Amino acid sequence: MEDSQTSISEGFHPTKLSSARRAAEPGPNATKRLQTELMQLMTSPAPGVSAFPSADGNLLAWGATIQGPDDTPYSGLTFKLSFEFPSNYPYAPPTVLFRTPIYHPNVDFSGRICLDILKDKWTAAYNIQTVLLSLQSLLGEPNNASPLNGEAAELWDKDPAVFKTKVMERHKDVEDD
Repeated sequence: MEDSQTSISEGFHPTKLSSARRAAEPGPNATKRLQTELMQLMTSPAPGVSAFPSADGNLLAWGATIQGPDDTPYSGLTFKLSFEFPSNYPYAPPTVLFRTPIYHPNVDFSGRICLDILKDKWTAAYNIQTVLLSLQSLLGEPNNASPLNGEAAELWDKDPAVFKTKVMERHKDVEDD
């Protein structure tokens, strides 16, 4: 009895370990949903966006690409993103980050994105393709009322030429992981 009290008092608790392991594996709903979404992305791809599970076979970690939309400062550019899915996906949103450096009003310099469907407006009706197309749309239509990068929001409205210059300065190709 003394041994178990010592381990608990030192912070070890057997249920904490097993719950940590469970969090790293997809639940049955997440596995089925992600497999279905992968098939949809492969059989009915949307123009300018793609996504696939990571090379290590972890179904909860994906890589994605978005082509910059025409007639925007991002035209002709390609952006890499990462998706991290929670074990209770699709009932909770994925964590999505830009891996390619980007200058945008709704993306900070760490790649974090301010987009309502990735936060409080998420529903299980959304999927990977929906998120990618929403992000592609956000490139051409930022929400300047809720910027993560205030300077970019200001330049978007006041000086499109300087904005485009900053986009090109910030954009760098990144190697595949």
